[in-house]
Amino acid sequence: MKLETSLTKALGCRYPIIQTAMGWVATPELVAASVDSGAFGFLAAAVMQPAECDQAIRDIKTKTSAPFGVNLHSFQAGVEQIVDSCIEHKVAALSYGRAPSPKIIEKVKGEGIRCVPTIGAAKHAKKAVALGADILVCQGQEGGGHTGETPTWLLLSQVLELDLGVPVVACGGFKDGRGLAAALAYGADGIAMGTRFLLTSDSPTPLQTKEAYLKSVVTNIPVSTKLDGLPQRMIMNERLRSLESSGRIGMLVRALVNAWRFKQHMDVSMLDLVRSGIAMARDTDMTLGQTIMAANAPMIIQQAMVQGSPQDGVLPSGQVAGLIDDLPSCTELIERIVSEAELSLLNIGAMTRGETEHAI
Repeated sequence: MKLETSLTKALGCRYPIIQTAMGWVATPELVAASVDSGAFGFLAAAVMQPAECDQAIRDIKTKTSAPFGVNLHSFQAGVEQIVDSCIEHKVAALSYGRAPSPKIIEKVKGEGIRCVPTIGAAKHAKKAVALGADILVCQGQEGGGHTGETPTWLLLSQVLELDLGVPVVACGGFKDGRGLAAALAYGADGIAMGTRFLLTSDSPTPLQTKEAYLKSVVTNIPVSTKLDGLPQRMIMNERLRSLESSGRIGMLVRALVNAWRFKQHMDVSMLDLVRSGIAMARDTDMTLGQTIMAANAPMIIQQAMVQGSPQDGVLPSGQVAGLIDDLPSCTELIERIVSEAELSLLNIGAMTRGETEHAI
């Protein structure tokens, strides 16, 4: 059985599976491992400086000849240079979320780069396609990090009913071949996964942090607005409890301190930081106060995802983490998913033919 869909044809990957761009997780090593396994991976350039992104793209290309993509924010400092690097190195796709830039979309589409936005509400689907989306990733409420209010299957149903003429990818709550088969049977062209790829041996996430994910339970991975002012799903730990109990003044002070730390870490000027904040407030539905709070996210997330101190940082996660208990390589993971999906689809075919025995 060939798991070939309009998604695999559009992106040039073997299987209809996308590895999403997780900050400090979707590194060149993870992207190369995922695309070599037959999935399509996105580099997390939204947390990178232009020179760092350019080098990361070069690193991926030395490790694999398979197509891959880059994720960015249109309001981040140096985004123009990052886009130029994507064009220069002929990456296959560009992904983005909040505040897509029509100028950037037009520029990269003119160079043959596929545009793959992530949406969390059906009302954004038509606008995304009108702006030039070639593929839509529909992330349901179960998804990790910034997420919407609609459960995955309901969001998928809404978007599919719009019949917008582009491949639709289901995201949020996927980890195995049964999920892939279910999404394909439902009408999606593939699935996108973040947490499942984070919990692989190819992920750069420190082992102590991975172990915290493996110990999580589905009912203890809530959505909070305390990290950066936007709904974000994270594993409940002591740091998140502390944030949840913080008052408005305490959050503002913490955000200002972290903004300064972020400025030093990213080696950007205060003027660039202010411009980025204003652009984010202008191009999204965030208030200026929320953009200041957004400075909390990078520095606190890095405590867990880079420095290996899960108790001191926050753990962005999909609810599916509560169902994962192993750390396979990307190759092992994809082989397992494909095998399970093929068997599930064969069983569905057998049932539609009235056969009682499971397909072998």
